[in-house]
Amino acid sequence: MTRRYWNINLEEMMQAGVHFGHGTRKWNPRMAPYISAKRKGIHITNLTRTARFLSEACDLVFDAASRGKQFLIVETRLHKFRDLRTEQKTGRLNRLPKRDAAMLKRQLSHLQTYLGGIKYMTGLPDIVIIVDQQEEYTALRECITLGIPTICLIDTNCDPDLADISIPANDDAIASIRLILNKLVFAICEGRSSYIRNP
Repeated sequence: MTRRYWNINLEEMMQAGVHFGHGTRKWNPRMAPYISAKRKGIHITNLTRTARFLSEACDLVFDAASRGKQFLIVETRLHKFRDLRTEQKTGRLNRLPKRDAAMLKRQLSHLQTYLGGIKYMTGLPDIVIIVDQQEEYTALRECITLGIPTICLIDTNCDPDLADISIPANDDAIASIRLILNKLVFAICEGRSSYIRNP
C-alpha cells in the first residue's frame, strides 16, 4: 500500500472539534493510548494519532477503490431510512395527520437522496465504514463475523480493538464526522477515478 498525502490538517481538526472525547467517567480504558489530556472533566483525543490513522484509512480506501471494491458507510440515519420506507410501503404514512405525513415524506425524500444507492447493492460490501461504534455495534459484529474489513470512528468510550482501522475522533459532533467522512470519501473518489482510467 502506497502512502499518499491527504491534506489532513490538525488545525482544521481542532476547529471541527475532532479532539473532544466523552467525560472522564464515561470512557474505555483501552482508549488510553489515544487520549492526550483531560480538561474540565472531558478527555481530549491525541490529534496526531487521529491524523495518522485517518491517513492510513485513506490509503486503504484509495487502494481498494482503485481495484473496484465496494464500500458501505453505516450511520444511524440508515435505520431511520429503512423504517420510513417500510411505513411508506405499508401505507402507514397516509394514515397520519397531513402535517406529520408531509414532514415524514420530506425526511424520506432527503434520506433517499443520500442513502438511496443502498437498495442497489447486489452483494456484500468489501469495506464497511462505521461512524458510531456504540450505536452500530450490531453492524460491527456482523462485519467481524462475515470477515468484512471495517474502518471505525471511535470516541473515548469505544473499544479500539474491534475494528481493523480505528480512527480516534469525536463521533458526536456533526462537523467532526463530516470532516473525517469527507477525507475518506475524497480518497474513495480518487481511487475510483484511477480505476476508471485504468480498468
